[in-house]
Amino acid sequence: MRIMVDTNVLISALVFQSEHLTKVIEKAAEEYTLVICSYVIDEINTVIERKFPKHKSTISKFLSKLSFELVYSPKEIEGERLFDIRDENDYMILHTAIIENVDILITGDKDFAAVDIDHPEILTPIEFLSNIKDTLK
Repeated sequence: MRIMVDTNVLISALVFQSEHLTKVIEKAAEEYTLVICSYVIDEINTVIERKFPKHKSTISKFLSKLSFELVYSPKEIEGERLFDIRDENDYMILHTAIIENVDILITGDKDFAAVDIDHPEILTPIEFLSNIKDTLK
């Protein structure tokens, strides 16, 4: 199973040292295939630079030690849009998840929950951890 995480999950795990988000990333990387797209990497760097500059080295170290599959987001979207989403900045993340055939997108961003698509499944970090517990029972 291939699991992509959104920018907000990674930043919250690193900057705010969220224990449950760190657990989400660890579970995805250890038990499944963690996928991070180039758009998320670029967005992380932009947000860290703008809002949390003292964490620049932290993100670099974290990503260098994390086992993940890097997939490339297209620079431009060609053809018809695959779905509608309120925040245009989020479009590329979900678009990449769809074209890369990711099974699950984990995000804390409520805009993704309003998108009507069949695949990938969109879960919050809490839903993901709950689903893991349910499959272990």
